[in-house]
Amino acid sequence: MDFSSTQGGIFPAIDMQILIEYLVQYFVASLRIGAFLITSPFMGSRSIMPTVRVMLALVMTVLIAGKVPVPDSAVIGSAFGVALIVKEIAIGLFAGLILTIWFSAASLAGEKVATSAGLGYASMMDPDAGGQTPVVGRLFSLFLIVIFLSLDGHLMAIAIMMRSYEFAPIGEMQSLLGLIEAGVAVAGYMFLAAALIMLPIITVMLMINIAIGIITRSAPQLNLFSFGFPISMLGVFFVLYISAGVLGFAFSDLVDSALSDIEITIGGLSSGE
Repeated sequence: MDFSSTQGGIFPAIDMQILIEYLVQYFVASLRIGAFLITSPFMGSRSIMPTVRVMLALVMTVLIAGKVPVPDSAVIGSAFGVALIVKEIAIGLFAGLILTIWFSAASLAGEKVATSAGLGYASMMDPDAGGQTPVVGRLFSLFLIVIFLSLDGHLMAIAIMMRSYEFAPIGEMQSLLGLIEAGVAVAGYMFLAAALIMLPIITVMLMINIAIGIITRSAPQLNLFSFGFPISMLGVFFVLYISAGVLGFAFSDLVDSALSDIEITIGGLSSGE
């Protein structure tokens, strides 16, 4: 029996060179999405297994691999290809870090509120931060994530990353100075957003402390710790309760600002800004 004709007709041999070419291009196309998922505030959480993030990045790459032109393996293996790989990772990392820094405003505001109310000792282990975090700060972070998911912010962020291939194609080198400048500028916006979120609560706490000080001055026999500390805690709990709706709108604006910042930063890559 002639096996050569059978193998060539029924079981055609797979050209390994073509397969390797496809795998290399697929790997390069997945770098930007994978780097974004690693550093994004929700998908980058330690509570989500790395296997889930890898599988999600591979699935999203399938949707764009056929639409995005990717250089061949010969170009990728050169020095220019290494620079392209670094650029792809940098775009995904900076986009995820910008979103994470914006989200850190909620945690920072919660920490300052807890410190002002005397609740700094009530801390818990935060697996994302890798250390002890006040409960109020963790509560604000979870509240922000709920708002982010309820507004489909995760889908908007993924859509922005999908459109980023139009502004910054894989085979072209763009200046990354805009990403670096945006990463530095967003740190200032984080402190400003945190100050605006915690300012009403801190103002109420300041008024409570002034009232406690006046009462303590008028009646020195009252013990400040036995009298003022419970009032401060009850006051902050009451203020947090009545301001839950306002905080929801504030976190909604924070999500919109974060997504707009990422979109503007990614869009600036096409003009080299």
